[in-house]
Amino acid sequence: MRTALLQSSGRPGSTVENLKVLDEAAGRAAAAGAGLLAAPEMFLTGYAIGDDIGRLAEPADGDSADAVAEIATRNGLAIVYGYPERAADQVFNSAQLISADGTRLADYRKTHLFGRFERDHFTPGDQPVVQAELNGLRVGIMICYDVEFPENVRAHALAGTDLLLVPTAQMHPFQFVAESVVPVRAFENQMYVAYVNRIGQEGEFDFVGLSTLAGPDGVARTRAGRGEELLLADVDPAFLAASREANPYLKDRRPGLYGSLA
Repeated sequence: MRTALLQSSGRPGSTVENLKVLDEAAGRAAAAGAGLLAAPEMFLTGYAIGDDIGRLAEPADGDSADAVAEIATRNGLAIVYGYPERAADQVFNSAQLISADGTRLADYRKTHLFGRFERDHFTPGDQPVVQAELNGLRVGIMICYDVEFPENVRAHALAGTDLLLVPTAQMHPFQFVAESVVPVRAFENQMYVAYVNRIGQEGEFDFVGLSTLAGPDGVARTRAGRGEELLLADVDPAFLAASREANPYLKDRRPGLYGSLA
């Protein structure tokens, strides 16, 4: 499945403008043969927007979800995007996957909040593994800081995730996560990992870009620079199966030795 990564911070503070950016990117991705478009963490509203997070937060089935579903249907590809999700009196840092026919396939709430900013504005999610079937692949979702916890990604591997989608707002000076940690996570868990980041200065944060899609061999299939880009790379189920056969980490585990980790 050809996968497109939209590395962009969009237009922070304007859901309307960000939907336009997403629509334009979806058109380019579809024209290039992509079956999936991934956008960054909090893409629909912007990340460092302070109390506007609460004002712009929407339910998972809100107007913006309907707008993304229309974009997905019109362009014939699935879309995963980050947004602030309102549920009763709580706001979650969420990412939702919508299929090419407009169906809401999965909604994930970030489980590991990063820093005081996120803890001040969000409630942490409590479901570590969220998956959906998409074009013959088992697709999982997590957000940014979540991927830095090896237990989190291993839980996806044990649940059979083939492609892990990671909308991200990863900032300086932690670019080594994009450069080194993400490919290692893909290799040690024998999966593809799509890590799609924001760019540039936003409030107190300097987002570093460097979005990537890493394969189960630990090799980046594509790598962005620091500016706005639309990346394309292929997720190959046959290569994944062969890699898992050659690198049997999951078969060779000894869970009885790992009790202290919990």
